[in-house]
Amino acid sequence: MPDALVEVDGHVMIVTMNRPKRKNAMTLKMFARMADAWRQASADDNIRAIILTGAEGNFCSGMDLRAMAGDVDETDDYDIETRMKAGDNGFIYDGLLKTYRPTKPVIAAVEGVAIAGGTEILQGTDIRVAAAGARFGVSEARWSLYPMGGSAVRLARQIPYAVAADILLTGKHVSGQEAKDIGLVGTVVPDGQALAKAREIAEVIAGNGPLAVEAILKTLHETIGMSEEEAFAYEQPYGQAVFQSADAKEGPKAFAEKRTPNFQRK
Repeated sequence: MPDALVEVDGHVMIVTMNRPKRKNAMTLKMFARMADAWRQASADDNIRAIILTGAEGNFCSGMDLRAMAGDVDETDDYDIETRMKAGDNGFIYDGLLKTYRPTKPVIAAVEGVAIAGGTEILQGTDIRVAAAGARFGVSEARWSLYPMGGSAVRLARQIPYAVAADILLTGKHVSGQEAKDIGLVGTVVPDGQALAKAREIAEVIAGNGPLAVEAILKTLHETIGMSEEEAFAYEQPYGQAVFQSADAKEGPKAFAEKRTPNFQRK
């Protein structure tokens, strides 16, 4: 069974981390499959949103520390050795959403544990839905490890510095509601409903103008760290390209005619 499952339902790609016996702990094969999925979604004009979730009630417990200690549980037949020998090691951080961000919005649907790498990959997603009983944390310091998925840099840019430092340096865990309160996730739902809510959000996005969504997402991703003046100048060609599209004519026309727009991504 693949360590990550990829399916496409209409305009939505769903990527499921799939090692439920180990709370979907990460492997190199999982990273490879996810890295390929992100690029597939970016290249496919039919895909307009991505959902990232975990199998059987948990999001992800981070890297498989048991496997690192010698207790390996191989279930995926992906030929990772050949990929590594070919010199393609970039898939690891690409899969973690550290060095590659898809051109389509990624929505996280979190149930159960999202610890260590689970919270690290979360920070590379765009919209985040958590069950009330979900648990988040970056626990690497507890085991004298370093959070190489990006949290030492990203977390303090996404939530208040003092809160990020507390999480990173103590290894503490926070609940779904606490994650919402500090701004790590945007929506909290009852346990068992995260994926349904993520699907609902994905369908809304899929119904919007795809050119506009992709241009807005590019701006969000690419202007981080810029001054407002720099960012306004940077976004200008993206906005102009959207306004010059046929979809930008179809949207207002559909509004005036009180019908659903028929966007063609043109």
